[in-house]
Amino acid sequence: MTALEKATGDVVFKFEPFVLHVLCQELRDAQLLHSVAIDSGFRNSGITVGRGGKIMMAVRSTHCLEVPLSHKGKLMVSEEYIEFLVHVANRKMEENI
Repeated sequence: MTALEKATGDVVFKFEPFVLHVLCQELRDAQLLHSVAIDSGFRNSGITVGRGGKIMMAVRSTHCLEVPLSHKGKLMVSEEYIEFLVHVANRKMEENI
């Protein structure tokens, strides 16, 4: 709260979820891993193929959280709400594990 009170710009509370990048030798390996990731609840997972043929599988969850707290130095939410956000983010972190 002390840091927020001193802020002069915009402050955002942000939690980013687990991401695992896996370099795959074959497209079918990436497709298999993608199916397993989706079936396990990692709904933002995907496959990318680079120009050189490099096949990358990204396992990503949907547990993101991004909330503005202040604007131009003015706090826009209560301390109680910030405590709630911390609780929600901590719960999401537990889900990541």
